[in-house]
Amino acid sequence: MVELALGSSIRSSLLTLQELNALSSVTENRLATGLKVSSALDDAAAFFQARALTDRAADFLNRKDDIDEAVSSLQAANDGVEAVDATLRQLKGLLQSAKTASTTELSALQTQFNSLSEQLNEIVSDTTYAGLNLLNSSTASLTVNFSDSSSAQLSVNGTNILVSSTQSGALFTAGVAAGSLASTIIGFAGGTITFSNAAVSNFDLGIERLDAAISNLRSVATNLGSNVTFLNTRLDFTEQYTTTLQEGADKLTLADINEEGAKLVALQTRQELAIQALAFAGQSERAVLTLFDSLAA
Repeated sequence: MVELALGSSIRSSLLTLQELNALSSVTENRLATGLKVSSALDDAAAFFQARALTDRAADFLNRKDDIDEAVSSLQAANDGVEAVDATLRQLKGLLQSAKTASTTELSALQTQFNSLSEQLNEIVSDTTYAGLNLLNSSTASLTVNFSDSSSAQLSVNGTNILVSSTQSGALFTAGVAAGSLASTIIGFAGGTITFSNAAVSNFDLGIERLDAAISNLRSVATNLGSNVTFLNTRLDFTEQYTTTLQEGADKLTLADINEEGAKLVALQTRQELAIQALAFAGQSERAVLTLFDSLAA
């Protein structure tokens, strides 16, 4: 097999054209992908540093959904607290009206009072989100992990605000004289309240107990609200922090489209010049061949 020998000028022009083609391919790839570093072969240090940043951002983003769900759980509990609070205030209003009501009016107020009181535990029992109820048990808890790579977390303990005839939960405190209207308010589940035989002093005791319950409920709402505020702050931090991490990774890997576009135009121009140079080199060799032909003639 005969090897074709290339002249030095042709070989030089050909090598230049090959180099320009390789550079053009790299530039076109950067423009197509938007990346100047797409693998460790491009720039190992930048590639692995960017990978570490994006992995950390992904770690935080994976926990973002958990934080969102925790916020929803606490908001659901807070909705229940607000509903119970509104009901307690209605009950208080009925007792205040009963102090000066006629016998006929007492009967109607009694019916309203007993009907509303039966709804308290229903509200608490219905305040469940994703199987978790933070208002019907002091042993219930919500734990939110903020990162896979650290122990950062928030734990929120539940509170029992159920009303029963045997214990008062977080709303009422025991110790009122047995048989009075106020003692019956301890447990709406234990039976109905009769207004007709109640003295004004008993209505006052009932109002006092409802005021205490509303005050206790306010502390429950404050705790839930502060945790919701913190989780929302954590969500904002997560979004901002992951954005910062991703921007850092982008600085290491993203290509400057304007710069790469300008490079491509310059490379295309140089490729055309290299092709012309290769053509000129070929013409020089053809000129030598023409000289030999003229001498042979």
